[in-house]
Amino acid sequence: MLAAMATEHPREPDPSPRGPAVPPPAGAAPVPAPVPVPAWPAPAGSTPALELRGLWRRFGEKIAVGGVDLTIPAGSFYGLVGPNGAGKTTTLSMATGLLRPDHGTVHVHGVDLWAHPVEVKRSLGVLPDGVRLFDRLTGAQLITYAGLLQGLDRPTVESRTRDLLTAMDLAADANTLVVDYSAGMTKKVALACALVHAPRLLVLDEPFEAVDPVSAANIREILARYVAGGGTVVVSSHVMDLVQRMCDHVAVIAGGHVLAAGTVDEVRAGRSLEERFVDLVGGRVTGEGLEWLGTSSV
Repeated sequence: MLAAMATEHPREPDPSPRGPAVPPPAGAAPVPAPVPVPAWPAPAGSTPALELRGLWRRFGEKIAVGGVDLTIPAGSFYGLVGPNGAGKTTTLSMATGLLRPDHGTVHVHGVDLWAHPVEVKRSLGVLPDGVRLFDRLTGAQLITYAGLLQGLDRPTVESRTRDLLTAMDLAADANTLVVDYSAGMTKKVALACALVHAPRLLVLDEPFEAVDPVSAANIREILARYVAGGGTVVVSSHVMDLVQRMCDHVAVIAGGHVLAAGTVDEVRAGRSLEERFVDLVGGRVTGEGLEWLGTSSV
């Protein structure tokens, strides 16, 4: 939902200046021209909640995402993991309509996002990285505004706002300006805005960053109930143990490419997810050369 409230700027590379588009590999599909809007397909087990095909994006000379293919099954709790600068935020930004790909396609429940952006975004709840909020509103006002933007009637919005403030442990701060919220409180009110219209698909970029352990446990419970009720969650995180416990599917991204994807058990292959992640991504360094840390120079 927050796609309608903020323009996301991914952190991995500097977005200026943009160079010419990188030619995709053979067979990659270009972004299609708009066509007449279809009706939403009926729910079906064979229709993925989110399907990414051949996504490419570059910033200047930097290729941030180079041919990402992912299929997110409907009703799954899907984790996206990768090192800093791997292309996770850029991929999620393209997947939710915050950033147009140079090449490739995005389908949400079978409908082309870039051919029908307004219709598709109505079914999305989005928590972008580095979200920008209308922070001169109170928490209650911000959630109410988000619900009204989605076309909900005011009584429904008021009821859901109360429920979400309570669930996020923000009821006592409902009338506090968001600008005065802590980083964790800001993250929670942004998540409430993404949830208020009960979307079919939630895409959350680092939703637990800066959130205290008790609130994180409450959020995990909310998301688990949402998935149990038929919703789909895609979440990025750097915490491997959390993803292993929380998600049923996972994809590992590094260097703008998908290195492994599938169920958590398939990807970790009998090992912990963290061990498997390190094997796939590499980059471990030793502490050699820092022996001086063991002596005081003061």
